[in-house]
Amino acid sequence: MKILQRVSQYTTFYSPTCRGCLKNLSMGFKSCFFSTYSEEPEMRHLTEYLDSLHNFEKSGVPKGAGTDSDDGFDLGRMNRLMDRLGNPHLKFKSVHIAGTKGKGSTSAFLSNILRAEGYSVGCYTSPHIMTIRERMSVGRMNQPVSAKALNCLFHKVKDVLDEAIQLENGCITHFEVLTAMAFTLFAQENVDITVVEAGLGGARDATNIISSSGLAASVITTIGEEHLEALGGSMESIAMAKSGIIKHDRPLVLGGPFLPHIERILRDKASLMRAPVVSASDARIRATINGLTIFNDKPCQSCDIIIQVQRDFQLFMELFGVNLCMIGSHQLQNALTATCAALCLHDQGWRISEGSVRAGLENTCLVGRSQFLTSKQAELLGLPGATILLDGAHTKESAKALVDTIQMTFPEARLALVVAMASDKDHLAFAREFLSGRKLEAVLLTEADVAGGKTRVTSASLLRDRWFQASKELGVSTVHEGMAEYRELLEDPSIYSPAVSEHKTLLAAEKSLELSMKMANRILQRRTEKELGILVVTGSLHIVSSTLASLHN
Repeated sequence: MKILQRVSQYTTFYSPTCRGCLKNLSMGFKSCFFSTYSEEPEMRHLTEYLDSLHNFEKSGVPKGAGTDSDDGFDLGRMNRLMDRLGNPHLKFKSVHIAGTKGKGSTSAFLSNILRAEGYSVGCYTSPHIMTIRERMSVGRMNQPVSAKALNCLFHKVKDVLDEAIQLENGCITHFEVLTAMAFTLFAQENVDITVVEAGLGGARDATNIISSSGLAASVITTIGEEHLEALGGSMESIAMAKSGIIKHDRPLVLGGPFLPHIERILRDKASLMRAPVVSASDARIRATINGLTIFNDKPCQSCDIIIQVQRDFQLFMELFGVNLCMIGSHQLQNALTATCAALCLHDQGWRISEGSVRAGLENTCLVGRSQFLTSKQAELLGLPGATILLDGAHTKESAKALVDTIQMTFPEARLALVVAMASDKDHLAFAREFLSGRKLEAVLLTEADVAGGKTRVTSASLLRDRWFQASKELGVSTVHEGMAEYRELLEDPSIYSPAVSEHKTLLAAEKSLELSMKMANRILQRRTEKELGILVVTGSLHIVSSTLASLHN
């Protein structure tokens, strides 16, 4: 499938090497939902209640917890909780989405398509950036549930939750309570359909209480090595865990592309469950990026989407010149996957028009996914004039996607990275993708709390060691604290001149995110002179959250 065109074809839209052009893009970019605040005071009791529960996002998931085995999470516990709440999940149809990467974006695309058609939609995703309210949206507007509504719901179900926690010997988790509240909210609001993102794996995830009769379609976006130990230790076991959302006689949409033997595992499970399959990576489904432009004051990519499927399903749609604010070939694949899911619903009798698909795709953007801050936001961070890109990439696949996206949009830009990561990620593979993809002026390794705690935080010094190891493997010249010229490089501006023949990437460990960003920006300014420079903050959604939160601190 032809996804990505060469960047030379984009020059009719703007010059990617023009600093003024990027400044205009950055000034014009506004998130469709951008709010930085601490949890609202009226939700204090709810947040305290949730904080008293076991939170695997904060502590890390035990080995084998996501597998369909004796080590896996107790899905029976979740079913018993839902039964005590009156089984609200049985009162609406759901699209269930699992996958290593792309499930959040795919959920957002599909939810907005359905909203554009006029449906009342419940959408449940995780994790959140600034507030747990982001995990639930309900109705025809793409907005998080209000603090008042969530607080009222909590007090309505608190007695049931208390009883369930007692009967389950305190084993009910943070995620299980949030999932139960989301389904209760959707039933209370009488939604037409829900889009539900799995938290971990699929088979034993708390969201996998959805039955065949309640499932409109299941979607598996990608299969990668994230949460490897929690999902059985291999790509094959991860595929098996995620295939747990496939239900009898209900359609399965595959995103992909997948390794052949991984796709075979998914298709074999679908065959066993008599679930018809449509693949967004099928040769009869094509998508191309035509170029970059500005749409609704945001940088976006103009795309064509052509779907012609006649096996198992009758899916037809041709959309030309779709303006996606979610940039990158991986986001086009997510949009394609969501469109296939929407057409599967249409095949079942749901009303889905071409106009709604276009509007839904074009109106989708997510905080922390290839998000350029505005010039005002850069000033609030104490970095006036800086071009700052936030992206929650945290796997080697998402790192590659981010590198490819930057290469596609601004191939001549010079980059400085500020990186913080959780302890259970593949730091070395993540570093390799960036070091092999671009020449980097500096990489500042820092720390950001994970889910509000420090249990899973990787120390800045350990991250620096991993990046130094990756640079040695790839033959990338670096300067770091252990080298005599490190201090000179920081203090002597002349060393930063682009005329210097030998390019060396500075690697530094700094616990303070604020100091890391200021140091990276200073290095970038000295080295770029009149060239375009981008400060990239990445490694997790938690460092994105910390950056956005600091705007109002």
